[in-house]
Amino acid sequence: MDTSDRPGRLAVGVLGAGRVGSVLGAALVLAGHRVVAASGVSDASHRRATERLAVELTRPDDVITRSDLVLLTVPDDVLPGLVAGLAATGADLRGKLLVHASGAYGLDVLGPATDLGALPLALHPVMTFTGRDDDLVRLNGCSFGVTAPAMLRPVAEALVIEMGGEPVWIADQDRALYHAAIAGAANHMVTLIAESQELLGRIGVEHPGRLLGPLLGAALDNVLRLGIAGLTGPVVRGDAGTVRKHVDALILAAPEAADAYVALARLTADRALAAGLLKPEAAERLLDALGGNIWT
Repeated sequence: MDTSDRPGRLAVGVLGAGRVGSVLGAALVLAGHRVVAASGVSDASHRRATERLAVELTRPDDVITRSDLVLLTVPDDVLPGLVAGLAATGADLRGKLLVHASGAYGLDVLGPATDLGALPLALHPVMTFTGRDDDLVRLNGCSFGVTAPAMLRPVAEALVIEMGGEPVWIADQDRALYHAAIAGAANHMVTLIAESQELLGRIGVEHPGRLLGPLLGAALDNVLRLGIAGLTGPVVRGDAGTVRKHVDALILAAPEAADAYVALARLTADRALAAGLLKPEAAERLLDALGGNIWT
């Protein structure tokens, strides 16, 4: 369907044509907007700009000049310096939508540009981006953590919906906690599963992913539907002896993993106790097995 004749189509610039920027830019193109310029420093950025956005890389000031909406899709630690640099160069930001995709930052990071007349938005897609072609498909139906000034909320909502997403409104002061929650779940899950695969591989399991897949799929389904009530396993059963065996085995095989196991088992026990799933006497036995105080 041709969307280019819709009202309010924008000239889009991408500062940081990486995994996220190239996908968001491509999604806006599908909605009928035009990517007119992009910047980046790596060979991968050059390739994505050419293949996904159909533009050549140019200077950041040129991107600003040519765009109505500018995506600031750079790493979190780079974002404050980028915004400050744009403001310091005297770039004409008046009336331009300045959109960053960082989960941890809200609108304050765009302050130097907002003071010069830019229109600030924080649109964070709650999705993992691997650089593969299916990243754009995954964007369809995913949530975006959205923070916007009151007068720009309709614009933010429209942009997210046009990209195939669902806006979830996050207060400016809650952005860091919001991002800690989702990054902790997604990133640490990857680390935990990769560690489990490695440990299984050490003992000769040829296809750890095949072994883990059904179990992890069921566990994810349980927690998303039931919350902590979907918890299973030795901690919620109060099997302190099994938990101690786990810790001892990990200390020998992977000491760094043992520390993580103990910390997560303590958190699990604490959650289960608070939810009434674990009896106090069972919690005490787990306390001894884990070598510390669950309530501290």
